Amino acid sequence: MQKRALANFSPLILFLVFFVGMAVIQFASPDMPDNDGFYHIKLAYLMRTEGVKPDFPYLPLSILNPEEFYDHHFLFHVALIPFTFGELRIGAKWAAVIFSALAFFAIWYLFHRQRVPFSWLWALALLGISDAFLYRMSITRAQSLSLGVLALGFLWLLEGRYWRLAMLSFIYVWLYDAFPLLIALGVLHLVAVALIERRLETRPLIFIGAGILLGMLINPYFPVNISFSIQHMLPKLTDATSVRVGNEWYPYDTGQLLDNSLPSLIAFASGILALGISGRKMDVRTAMGLLAALLFGLMLFQARRFVEYFPPFALIFAVFAWAPLLADLKPVDLPQDETDSPRVASPYLLDLRSILPAVVILVFVFAGAFMSIPAAQESIQNSKDYELYAGASEWLVENTPAGSRVFQTDWDDFPRLFYYNTHNTYLAGLDPTYMQLYDSALYDLWVDITHGDVEGSSKIVALDFGAGYVHTDLNHEDFLDQAAQDPGYKEVYRDDQAVIFEVITP
Repeated sequence: MQKRALANFSPLILFLVFFVGMAVIQFASPDMPDNDGFYHIKLAYLMRTEGVKPDFPYLPLSILNPEEFYDHHFLFHVALIPFTFGELRIGAKWAAVIFSALAFFAIWYLFHRQRVPFSWLWALALLGISDAFLYRMSITRAQSLSLGVLALGFLWLLEGRYWRLAMLSFIYVWLYDAFPLLIALGVLHLVAVALIERRLETRPLIFIGAGILLGMLINPYFPVNISFSIQHMLPKLTDATSVRVGNEWYPYDTGQLLDNSLPSLIAFASGILALGISGRKMDVRTAMGLLAALLFGLMLFQARRFVEYFPPFALIFAVFAWAPLLADLKPVDLPQDETDSPRVASPYLLDLRSILPAVVILVFVFAGAFMSIPAAQESIQNSKDYELYAGASEWLVENTPAGSRVFQTDWDDFPRLFYYNTHNTYLAGLDPTYMQLYDSALYDLWVDITHGDVEGSSKIVALDFGAGYVHTDLNHEDFLDQAAQDPGYKEVYRDDQAVIFEVITP
């Protein structure tokens, strides 16, 4: 009875371990580890206070203008709403902890349902598989829930749960615009079944496609969601834009990858080793795990943001590759007695072969966590001050007309400005391509002005951009030099973080 009770509580204990591990990382600093988290938690707050489809006038010169706005993280923002009571920053940090713990729990559930030996121990390896992965999971963004969705999709592909796949696909479209990844998993499953079982299994892919199609058509933002998805994804897939996007869209160099994700590379290599020494045919789940790890590995070589997927899928592949070998390790019977009957081994005298794998996995888990958790904590401790631009935003709220436009010199300043100030509107935010796709000539002009390449820019800022104020950080020295010589700019605020100019038109 006690053993059964412990088994019932073990999933809860495992989730609490994930929760505590991610909380230790998250609260190593009072700051938030990424700019976008400020946007997400503030929009969730607006959804709670103004309705689930609040007006969004804040980026009028982008494809997120009021007429075309599409919340491509809609369900993620809905999930954030319970965390908007109290201080938003603290709520955002707790949301990141809980969502990442849920994603890790979903991977354990995959192992558990697939009857993997030591499933709970393997799942704990997620806390040490990569410090860059842990850092990404600590950001208040949809990636953690996306990982959980992919883990469930992986499981239901293996189990043939077609209707569940369709519902999951529908939800994924509303959750996050990375939903094509579920199609990719469906294709990998099709390939794995074709290679291993010599048959063509198209039903899962059909149900996934149907769920995604319905999620696109039955959508609170239809039909602008379709045009936005095409505009947003195509430049990333084809490199059809010259816009300098965030660092997450650029790859790590080899040294960085070895430094921040070595355990995941070891796990992947160990899976290859397990395939080599097993001496048996690969099964579908292992083949699919290998293909998924290869896919996300290739994506990681293109953009560092995919470190949120490669390490866990490298672990999933390794677990499935080792599972048959571990299942074969059973206790050996003790020598026979005088009656020629096998003696029953004491439950406390386990065969070394059966406990050695657990010991090895445990060492891997602790070694990985010992390296990765402090490194992830250090990354979060290096985050920007959460009060960055709070003073400048407060001045704008108190001294400018409601809805007046602010010309900011950095697109990635928008989330923090939006967090502290929804009194004003801005130029570019979340992704610079949103402005370029809206008006490429205007975007190029904005870049030239922010680089200090345009003399007398105040007239252009007022007439072409419709902005009455300029917000800039102190690092835009060339722009600041031009502004100092332009009588159309009047400095009205300065602190150790930012400068605000009022645009004086003749």
